[in-house]
Amino acid sequence: MNYAEIQSRKGLYGWAPKLPYVLGMECYGEIVAIGSKCTNRKIGENVVIGTQFGTYAEYIVVDEIQALPAIKDFSSEQNAAFAVNYMTAWVSLVNIARIKSSDSVLIQVAAGGVGTAAVQIAKAYGCRVFGTTSCDKKIKLLEKLNVDVPINYKKTDFTEIVRSDRDGGGIDIILEVVGGDVFKKSINLLNPFGRIVVAGFASLDLNKWNPISWIKTYKSIPRASVSKLGESSTGLMATHLGYLINKPKLMTKLWLDLTDFVKKHNIKPIVGHTFHFNEIKMAHELMESRNSKGKIVIKVND
Repeated sequence: MNYAEIQSRKGLYGWAPKLPYVLGMECYGEIVAIGSKCTNRKIGENVVIGTQFGTYAEYIVVDEIQALPAIKDFSSEQNAAFAVNYMTAWVSLVNIARIKSSDSVLIQVAAGGVGTAAVQIAKAYGCRVFGTTSCDKKIKLLEKLNVDVPINYKKTDFTEIVRSDRDGGGIDIILEVVGGDVFKKSINLLNPFGRIVVAGFASLDLNKWNPISWIKTYKSIPRASVSKLGESSTGLMATHLGYLINKPKLMTKLWLDLTDFVKKHNIKPIVGHTFHFNEIKMAHELMESRNSKGKIVIKVND
């Protein structure tokens, strides 16, 4: 499951197709049939799927490029939990922010799916990592992942923690997925030449029938003026994996680079919760409550 599926269910996700459609953006399974022009996959092969919709099902049809080779050392749950979150974290930190070992990194919602992936990647690069989360139980997870400065943002202002750390410096890379006030506070923490990468908008709370919510949503959208970025010598960037699916050569290279990296550093996805297919409603409720840890996985079969 991905938080985008919560927004999609509510009709708030711009990348979703027109109704009616089946929810679900990623899955793991076995190929049972291939088209006549399919050359790189074979029947019986285990694959990880990344797609726009349709994975809340027993069967799905996708283009060949969307069926990526599964990772042999991963369990079925770990393979199901891998593609979207780790590709998002990888593209954000490596391809866009150009992460290096000397960088300090702040990861918002660090105990979530994208967050735990980003933590593992940043730590493997040797970075000093700050991570925010909403409760002490999730702080324990961040400590297990060796986050240098885990922050319960409901107890303390994360900006104060960052500013008081060591020499009172700021942050070189920020992975931001919330928007609103969190984005506004985050971007002001950047060091000169710092980069903030927006990879989500979890605070989106739009009611189509309430014009007041339109104004609130508009004000919450992450944005920055070029003049202010120039004054601080910082950069604002963003990514959405969905729009890269139609670039097969790029996607193949990204996948190979990422899987080689996680194998080298023995990185595995954090599967925090597993539900049966008949419990999808409960899984959505858990994710929307913000009480989930790591990735939520749905098992179609026993």
